[in-house]
Amino acid sequence: MAKPATHAPVGHSRSPDPIDVEVGLNLRRVRRDRGLSQAEVGDALGITFQQVQKYERGANRVSASMLVKAARFLGIGAADLLPPDDKTKSTDALLRRLFDTPAAAKAVEAYCAIPNPALRRTILRLMRVLGAEAGPVRDD
Repeated sequence: MAKPATHAPVGHSRSPDPIDVEVGLNLRRVRRDRGLSQAEVGDALGITFQQVQKYERGANRVSASMLVKAARFLGIGAADLLPPDDKTKSTDALLRRLFDTPAAAKAVEAYCAIPNPALRRTILRLMRVLGAEAGPVRDD
């Protein structure tokens, strides 16, 4: 007798849940702000750096107990790692694109590190021209 095919439930995909992705982004942001490596966080939590990496990408869900342990180690409240309720839906598409684009986080960090607003606008215009296939160039 053949086994029935297993499929993800209707409305569910195999891509990371946007909430898990945002929790991971918050974990990564705080870890980096503290100057910690993934290995250091993993050691403190009793997990591998690869597991921290998966949490930060949203590939694996962070359990409630691990969320609290991570927050305590990082010196923040557990709620600080969670997304605001109304923000999650609006960031879904952007987060997926960021995680699907190699080096996107580094590009965003480099952009944010530019202190001159006029230069940031110039860089943004250049990026939009280079990515013209994604839409028209706008001057915001």
